[in-house]
Amino acid sequence: MPGIDAHQHFWKFDAKRDQWITDEMSLIRRDFLPGDLQSLLASNGLEGCVTIQSDQSEAENIFQLANAERHDFIRGVVGWTDLQAEDISEKLDYFSRFKKLKGFRHILQGEIKRDLMLQPDFLRGIAALQKHRYTYDILIYPDQLRFIAPFVSRFPQQKFVIDHMAKPHIRSQTIDEWKHDIGTVAAYENVSCKISGFVTEADVKHWSGEDFTPYFDAVVELFGFDRIIFGSDWPVCLLGGSYDEITRVVTNYFAAFSQDERDKFFGKNAVDFYNL
Repeated sequence: MPGIDAHQHFWKFDAKRDQWITDEMSLIRRDFLPGDLQSLLASNGLEGCVTIQSDQSEAENIFQLANAERHDFIRGVVGWTDLQAEDISEKLDYFSRFKKLKGFRHILQGEIKRDLMLQPDFLRGIAALQKHRYTYDILIYPDQLRFIAPFVSRFPQQKFVIDHMAKPHIRSQTIDEWKHDIGTVAAYENVSCKISGFVTEADVKHWSGEDFTPYFDAVVELFGFDRIIFGSDWPVCLLGGSYDEITRVVTNYFAAFSQDERDKFFGKNAVDFYNL
């Protein structure tokens, strides 16, 4: 089974567009392109990746799909479109011609309206995804988890995945409320969870692998081995360590499980979820 990094980004850095990359994140205020990632994947036993949007524009889709067309190791793209647009069905019909476009994401974590995903226009957009078998990546902070069960319950046939375990408060080692809330979402079998983005939720300068164990334990317990997916969150993860260090954390954790379970987490589930 091919190993897949199911959550990473490419960009040509633009200071105006990419204002989310603050001065404190200066390490990643530069270009990150497919040539920078390919050798990292290979050295970690991974054959491909899924690249995820970082800019909320349709120009982002063009950029990422062009990368995917030139590089076979980019197995899929999760793009962006205005899910609240009146012509969302026509937009999705257009995008359906691009076979490597697998799904969409909206940066819900940054919205002032914390329950935007429950608003009628947004729900109408999600309903339109199913026609083309598009997936939806849920990017939220823990305070928004309480809205996700009523959100996903409306679409039992839609495939959802929670990015970065919904960003638990690893830095402060608080877990109870997050575990309860993500557990209510895990009850819906059409929802998967990415174990990704964890290092930037810890103390990026002073973390150890053990810091993540309670959170990994919770996700494995709640979602089971058929609904968990590996992602590096490269290059954002570089704020807390090298690509090799990040992959080593999850490799060490999953070493205790069976080969079949490891194969699911590191590749098979991503292939199945994104129809790679």
